[in-house]
Amino acid sequence: MKVSTGASMSIDGYVSGPGETGFEHLFAWYGNGDVEMPTGNPEMTFRMTQQSYDHQKAWTGEMGALVVGRKLFDMTNAWGGMHPLQVPTVVLTHNPPAGFEDNKWFAFETGGIEAAITKAYELGGGKTVGLNSGTIASQALDAGLVDEVWVDLVPVILGGGTPFFSQLGNIPVELEGPLEAVQGNRVTHLRFKVKK
Repeated sequence: MKVSTGASMSIDGYVSGPGETGFEHLFAWYGNGDVEMPTGNPEMTFRMTQQSYDHQKAWTGEMGALVVGRKLFDMTNAWGGMHPLQVPTVVLTHNPPAGFEDNKWFAFETGGIEAAITKAYELGGGKTVGLNSGTIASQALDAGLVDEVWVDLVPVILGGGTPFFSQLGNIPVELEGPLEAVQGNRVTHLRFKVKK
């Protein structure tokens, strides 16, 4: 089983700024090129450089399913019923919401990060499980379950907010690489392997 986590991150290590701000900087590279990348949401088509497109296509192409937290699920309003990557999405939560019993795109797990990753692996047909950054990625990294970390490093300093990883109990965590370093427009795409 391969488990990876990836995020757009500021130079100072944040995936969102104070009070859930800064996204216009962190995600600008999704729209600063001329290569179209459609998503599962017809109203959301990215336009990125060829370098960013190739990098993103490689990451999303190996993805079988995702594990996200309830906060992101609620903040995005469940992405309108399907994650833009069009893969099964397991929501780790203590309190599964009503109204999603027949939705084929979402599953809810209350049994912890390992159970959520196992469920995502099964739903994704054995392909790579992707984790959203923050609490989910941190729990999985602490449990020794993360194989790769993909960072889209954006040249902005946010000065605070939500870090990519936080409150880790097993530190330091050594990474191998970068296995890949790709320069896009106002973003550097990096891929690392977690040393085990």
